[in-house]
Amino acid sequence: MSKFGKGCHLHLIDGSAFIFRAYHALPPLTRKSDGMPIGAVSGFCNMLQRYVDGDHGPDAPTHLAVIFDKGSHTFRNDMYDLYKANREAMPEDLRPQIPLTRQATEAFNIACKELEGYEADDIIATLACQARQAGGRVTIVSSDKDLMQLVGDGVEMLDAMKNKRIDREGVFEKFGVYPERVVDVQALAGDSVDNVPGAPGIGIKTAALLINEFGDLETLLDRAEEIKQPKRRETLIEKRDQIELSKRLVQLDCETPLDFTLDDLELRDPDPDKLMEFLAEMEFRTLTKRIADKLGVEPPVIADTPAPAADEPQAEDIPFDASKYECVRAAAALRKWIDQAYERGWLAVDTETTGLNEMIADLVGISLCIEPGEACYIPLTHRDGASDDLFGSDALAEGQMPLDEALEMLKPVLEDPSILKVGQNMKYDAKIFARYGVDVAPIDDTMLMSYAMHAGEHGHGMDTLSERYLGHTPIPIKPLLGSGKSAITFDKVPIDEATAYAAEDADITLRLWKLFKPQLHRVQVTTVYETLERPLVPVLAEMEMHGIKVDRDVLSRMSNAFAQKMAGLEAEIHELAGETFNVGSPAQLGEILFDKMGLEGGKKGKTGKYSTGADVLEDLATEHELPRRVLDWRQLSKLKSTYTDALQTHINPDTGRVHTSYAITGANTGRLASTDPNLQNIPVRTEEGRRIREAFIAEPGNVLVSLDYSQIELRILAHIADIPALKQAFADGLDIHAMTASEMFDVPLDEMTPEIRRKAKAINFGVIYGISGFGLARNLRIPRAEAQGFIDRYFERFPGIRRYMDDTIAFAKEHGYVQTLFGRKIHTPEINAKGPHAGFARRAAINAPIQGTAADVIRRAMVRMPEAIDGLPAKMLLQVHDELLFEVAEDAVDQTIEIARDVMENAPDPAVKLDVKLTVDAGKGDNWAEAH
Repeated sequence: MSKFGKGCHLHLIDGSAFIFRAYHALPPLTRKSDGMPIGAVSGFCNMLQRYVDGDHGPDAPTHLAVIFDKGSHTFRNDMYDLYKANREAMPEDLRPQIPLTRQATEAFNIACKELEGYEADDIIATLACQARQAGGRVTIVSSDKDLMQLVGDGVEMLDAMKNKRIDREGVFEKFGVYPERVVDVQALAGDSVDNVPGAPGIGIKTAALLINEFGDLETLLDRAEEIKQPKRRETLIEKRDQIELSKRLVQLDCETPLDFTLDDLELRDPDPDKLMEFLAEMEFRTLTKRIADKLGVEPPVIADTPAPAADEPQAEDIPFDASKYECVRAAAALRKWIDQAYERGWLAVDTETTGLNEMIADLVGISLCIEPGEACYIPLTHRDGASDDLFGSDALAEGQMPLDEALEMLKPVLEDPSILKVGQNMKYDAKIFARYGVDVAPIDDTMLMSYAMHAGEHGHGMDTLSERYLGHTPIPIKPLLGSGKSAITFDKVPIDEATAYAAEDADITLRLWKLFKPQLHRVQVTTVYETLERPLVPVLAEMEMHGIKVDRDVLSRMSNAFAQKMAGLEAEIHELAGETFNVGSPAQLGEILFDKMGLEGGKKGKTGKYSTGADVLEDLATEHELPRRVLDWRQLSKLKSTYTDALQTHINPDTGRVHTSYAITGANTGRLASTDPNLQNIPVRTEEGRRIREAFIAEPGNVLVSLDYSQIELRILAHIADIPALKQAFADGLDIHAMTASEMFDVPLDEMTPEIRRKAKAINFGVIYGISGFGLARNLRIPRAEAQGFIDRYFERFPGIRRYMDDTIAFAKEHGYVQTLFGRKIHTPEINAKGPHAGFARRAAINAPIQGTAADVIRRAMVRMPEAIDGLPAKMLLQVHDELLFEVAEDAVDQTIEIARDVMENAPDPAVKLDVKLTVDAGKGDNWAEAH
């Protein structure tokens, strides 16, 4: 009779999740004696040991097992031969480590189970059901969404990386339904990762709505004819067999034929001799010693391995403990941290300030970290919010270092070239320190390391990286600062709370750095990081701090002019509509377009109102005048609110200039993103948009100089796709857009008009990025058939472009990324997706090598520019797409143009030799519009 029953608690660990987490989170490690890769095994052992030794309280296991997948072929492949067909091949250096993780589990004396023909999830499901039926409790250690159908009645999940428990409400938060209906939602939504087809066009949210409305999948399919939306109704009726197959694929098998019982999984202490033998064989010196100490045995002698001990990066080994962070309040304590920095040769540093605008935010405190778990916070200007005196919260709180004293002590180490300063988004901190007279260098930036390795895979913020790679959720800022009208700035946060929060940031940053730095070489992006990412930080910081002068009066006059023109357009719109209405009201506009005028394409949303977004109006504008005028009105409204009105609020009162901030990781392709304010999206295709640049001016005695790459992306395309006709056209100095226009529209070059050339330009850039006839029709406001004809003729003229597109998509599907000429990897996780995401993913993959290479070229030019123009009365102010804007003394314009043009045109050499020469157009003027 089984002993497993009430009072027993079974923990089931998803072995594959532990393995892949360990493999991707740790740097490559090899065994010294024979070169065997062991990085994943090391991480797996550490995770397993920490889990077993963890404080589980009342949830401690009485029974424990690690469940693995036996092989790739299961009974689901017999049902559907394309099941998991899109899965990438296992990395070559991981494959030999898989058997070692099984040996590791057995060495820890933990039950290790797998079964041929079944997935680990099926074994977990069967054990969970057996344990629940026997009256016991179950904790499934995994974040796998497929296992969420098991949650409830004594079964819960634990995401060990986030230390987050998932109960029934957690499942509802994920799927919009409770566990018993998860399989129904999954059957409809499908799964691109496992290649479960599902119902095309129906995602998780829609699936949940349908299941909640009809109760279950079977009822939904039986009553599909009742669904009002035609496309959804047709999909459910026509794809019923596919949907039912999908349910069988996602349904876990709770009756897997097991050759063991729950009693076989009883928690057991490890056999010290067996465990020590395995760890010594792996040459895990540090882990061996730690476990030997815990077991009270003598560790075996292991041959020397390179220091630091390869088996345990400290980022993974040392737990986070906010109580151990030090609050540095005096010079003597700070001196100890500075001395340690000189001993190590590195220092993680982070600043806390009163806001996010580096040009006006005040420094509140500084955090430092020397080694994982060893961090401090130096409070400097916290305010005493509890004070009842006349000055209230403006009084400085007690127990802080004087700001000047702290900066005087830190300045030498922060500026010392022999000490590496490590930060997360270091550009922000560098600008804060620069305003206080400290020039931080040299630097490493964990955000940029992540970007170099994982562009396109995930975000690069510290919280995201910490949770993903350290398994730790950082202390959130919102509870400290509050929200809404009651929100406070960081200087009002109590010092003890600020210490835990700020020191943890520095601790996380250092751990990420220790993790990421060796990985750059492993994924072959060291050159990208060292030549395109890291050296750009000081360049951008200087540009942003210098800013650009803006004439407030010019902006004000433009706002008034736009308002008048909008009024004129409103009158035209009202005349076309035959009545007056609020043009800015989507609801009223929808009624005019679709109810009164009877235009086709009207669709109502959940509120019962017609959709009148830009995409809807663009479609209508190809055939009707009123939507065209509304689009013109909206464009003016946006120019007024976003630029001529808003830019006035961004003028710094101290400098009289606008200081945009560039996000280095803002786009997957390497393009910079301008924010607060965004100066890259000022329209240049319309006269009104171009006029906004008139407000950007030079100081007296200076002029603005613009240098702009000429058709750089088409030149790069000609090289990458090896298109002789394009190469020759550029070599002959032809106007590519005019040449295309001549062929597309049968217009001689000497009769070319700007409008015809504009259409050709839209075709050139649209087609190479995979634009459809539908999209091109929108852009040009022409019928779709006409637009498709242009695309067809384009491919006939340049067949190499189609070949490039097909080859790029094939490469992306095989490797999971595409690459620029400089080695930048842009990951394409959705490239094998089905449904609406598929087209976007393919277009992005086609676009990325071209746009990414162009971005890399201008980055290289920017990195080299400060040294090239050093000594000249010239400053680089802005980077906008393919353009660099400078402010130059009047008598140095020609020299600056000559030097800057040379840097830009030769930016690829010697790294990449393009078959097509890059050319740069230059202009100058008192304002940006004149210079461009």
